[in-house]
Amino acid sequence: MNKETLTGNGDPDSIGLMKIKKNGLILALCFFGAALCFADDPQMNTSKLDESKSKLTAGTDKINPTYISLVQFTDKGIQNAKQTTQRVAAWAAKVQSMGVTIKQMYWTLGQYDQVCIFQAPDDETAASVLLAADMLGNVRTQTMRAFTASEMDKILAKVP
Repeated sequence: MNKETLTGNGDPDSIGLMKIKKNGLILALCFFGAALCFADDPQMNTSKLDESKSKLTAGTDKINPTYISLVQFTDKGIQNAKQTTQRVAAWAAKVQSMGVTIKQMYWTLGQYDQVCIFQAPDDETAASVLLAADMLGNVRTQTMRAFTASEMDKILAKVP
């Protein structure tokens, strides 16, 4: 199939719009799939989370924000793919001193090569460590701020 068949014309704007729609659909399906994975899990009842079992100590007011990064190898990164686990470990150790905690790193098949779930004290710190990682030239990242059920409840309470 050629581009004209897919978009109805060869207009570059139509092709770009189609890519945006495709990426949006992929992300939506990923989140929908994750929701389905946890929907039937009785241990994941998010409507009544037991916050008393959280790892926070008494008097702690703030949980660090969570971020999800979709990571793609650059040409340089794929050439050095055999060192990817060592690079992640070194990066995790380096950013720990800035208050960043890598919760999980997955190597994936498909459009993205890795998915990183991490916490940082604030958006500025998250942006700085991601920028530092991107500047090394092995990866490019797309990062989303993720919200817990408790955080989402606070957001929804503010909706007019």
